[in-house]
Amino acid sequence: MNFIDPLHDDWTPWADGEPGTPLPNRLLTWAQWQQVREQWPADVPVGVAFPNDADIEALEPDLPRIALVALHFPKWTDGRAYSQARLLRNRYRFSGQVRATGDVVVDMVPLLHRTGFDAAVLREGQSAEVARRLLAHFPAYYQGDVHERQPRFRRPEGAVA
Repeated sequence: MNFIDPLHDDWTPWADGEPGTPLPNRLLTWAQWQQVREQWPADVPVGVAFPNDADIEALEPDLPRIALVALHFPKWTDGRAYSQARLLRNRYRFSGQVRATGDVVVDMVPLLHRTGFDAAVLREGQSAEVARRLLAHFPAYYQGDVHERQPRFRRPEGAVA
């Protein structure tokens, strides 16, 4: 899991009113992407900040052209972005970066990882070092996830007699 420092992020939000020339590593809102998707060159890396109350299926046709999908947690208790991430990874086989943004706290990190996130912007006051330790705390899980689809009892090393 990569923890993003917002002050040193390689991805720059595309401001409304910015010149229409596509630049690499621009992070567009879903609305901005819908306006420019037809003109955006396939060889220019683009990221899309996707709302958590929209159907992720709407993004599916564009996924081969997108390098980053940022999924938003308006509150840490709102888990819709977990489902979006899992769908991106399992159903749509998205191999680009899936980033958690918004009210992301350290306690969320193991589930973020298990559902397909590979990057996160932690809420102010949260420690990336504590998050890394938390990721290493549990060596395995009983349930399947995006990394290991089989539940533990179905895996050869975890088979129950």
